Amino acid sequence: MAIKADITEKDLVQRCLAGDTKSQQQLYDKYGSVLFAICMRYAGNKENAQDLLQEAFIKIFDGLKYFRFEGSFEGWMKRVAVNTCLDFNKKLKTEPYNEELENHVQLGLGETVSAGLNASDLILLLQKLPAGYRTVFNLYAVEGFSHHEIGASLGISENTSKTQLFKARKMLQNMLAKNEEIE
Repeated sequence: MAIKADITEKDLVQRCLAGDTKSQQQLYDKYGSVLFAICMRYAGNKENAQDLLQEAFIKIFDGLKYFRFEGSFEGWMKRVAVNTCLDFNKKLKTEPYNEELENHVQLGLGETVSAGLNASDLILLLQKLPAGYRTVFNLYAVEGFSHHEIGASLGISENTSKTQLFKARKMLQNMLAKNEEIE
């Protein structure tokens, strides 16, 4: 179901606020795939990503009354999705964030190594990372957060954020170097 060209985002939001289920479906149809991609980057698997997407949309629909169109609506929804994923990963607490920086060296994935890697393959590789590494990698490399911002969001030090990023990149490099099969 496509959004009619004559309906603005503001009109769509107002219709959603009025309880129009067709408009809610239109909003979901328009942005669901974008937000699902975010959830896939942070979740350990597709089922968790689907749950996170549902939770993000619940928060979005509940929070529509607070959105004032002072910034990008899509950007606001992406932020809600990222925060939903971060909350989920904090609840898991499967990966400790309290490691300190040890011999930190910035390592990139490298243009030649990642050139043949498509987006879905990268998501599958990211899902193999421990939750802490995956979260910091996404916040830094994809969302563009600084280490200071990551530390503040996750309740960790900047050095811990740098360590987590370093280790995530190293694990990704090792997976790529070993030609790890992407399932």
